[in-house]
Amino acid sequence: MKSSGSKIPPFAALFRSSTTVRTSVQPEKVANAGEDTVSRETTGQETTQSATVVAHEDPVRSQEAVQARAEAPVQNVMDTIDDSTPLASELASENKRRERLSGRTLPSPDETRYFTVSNQKGGVGKTTTTVNIAAALASAGLNVLVVDIDPQGNASTALGIEHHAEVDSIYDVLINDVPLAEVVAACPDVDNLVVAPATIHLAGAEIELVSLVAREQRLRRALDQYAKYREENDLPRLDYVFVDCPPSLGLLTVNAFVAAREVLIPIQCEYYALEGLSQLLKNIEMIQKHLNADLVVSTILLTMYDGRTNLASQVAAEVREHFPKQVLGALIPRSVRISEAPSYQQTVMTYDRNSTGALSYLEAATEIAERA
Repeated sequence: MKSSGSKIPPFAALFRSSTTVRTSVQPEKVANAGEDTVSRETTGQETTQSATVVAHEDPVRSQEAVQARAEAPVQNVMDTIDDSTPLASELASENKRRERLSGRTLPSPDETRYFTVSNQKGGVGKTTTTVNIAAALASAGLNVLVVDIDPQGNASTALGIEHHAEVDSIYDVLINDVPLAEVVAACPDVDNLVVAPATIHLAGAEIELVSLVAREQRLRRALDQYAKYREENDLPRLDYVFVDCPPSLGLLTVNAFVAAREVLIPIQCEYYALEGLSQLLKNIEMIQKHLNADLVVSTILLTMYDGRTNLASQVAAEVREHFPKQVLGALIPRSVRISEAPSYQQTVMTYDRNSTGALSYLEAATEIAERA
């Protein structure tokens, strides 16, 4: 990607105030400083005395003034903020974004939407995107399932699900044909959200799957059986299924691609992400030809966006140019709150719903739901 040749504006221009503070003093006023001081003191005394006399002479007028001040409308804090500074402008922008989302209900899809959240490059926000979008949709009243097939089990951690070695997990579903209904657990912090956890046993599942019959179809069959189980037991139909993949193209990821209908690709706003995207698309094309013709790349989400850098803006522009229909309008910024939430076994939606990161993921989830 060639450099755009644009230059960063000088720092003085970024912090230039809209009002000029005058610090110079005119010579004439310096010469008469003493006289002005005396006159101001005298005038102040006379004003105070006259105000006191008016208050004593006309108490009705004074009472009317007090009542008028009490009945004056209270201004919104955001209305009084001067948006000429970068920080104030950002706060005003966030307030407008929240107002657009407030009171909006997310539509339920006509049928279950199956997403695979995948990217061969690690550290681009796959798990963070999976759990936060799932939590945002579930908190809006939709029924969501998260399938964690990453041996690290980070999605299970973020959603507060036990995933130690003794727990039945997605490993038992793929290898031992355990029904998915016996594995899923409800998220303790978010209603309508259930999770199929991952355990360390998944680390060896790649090798064990090689010798099994229909090795690429095992997750899809398990999800189909679970959908029938919910229907037979009068449980509400799932609206969304998200499969969190490991950062590789092994049999676990292939199972996720075969089970899904849509691919959600998180892309870190850095140059290496563009290289990884091209290779990922080639692999998806191979899956489409041989294993799942219904698979489409429906959603691309830009993550770890830092608006202060030209590189992030250039990467975002490149991706939007090549995938104008797939890229979401929402951008996920670098956020301390998003990074802190997993250490409390929570998503940012429950850890700090008022944070910028939670707002961005809520916007992304809303956009995904409305695209249905």
